[in-house]
Amino acid sequence: MANYHVSKDKDTGVWRVTKEGAERASDFKRTQSAADKRAKQLAASSGGGEVRIHSLRGPIRDSDTVPPANDPNPPKDRRH
Repeated sequence: MANYHVSKDKDTGVWRVTKEGAERASDFKRTQSAADKRAKQLAASSGGGEVRIHSLRGPIRDSDTVPPANDPNPPKDRRH
């Protein structure tokens, strides 16, 4: 199980997908939606986890649980 973060690289302007705790990005995508999709694929292939999307300023603005991981608050997460 692995968690992934999606954030925008300020220098290049592309969205990066980074595994939690890693120093280098796992992948780069032109759009946020493509980066989110790729992060969910990587999380699913590692047994599930959380995908956290960061705002342009840095803080986490959204989080999504990827199966087979357990969502700690299933009734509250109605967006996904």
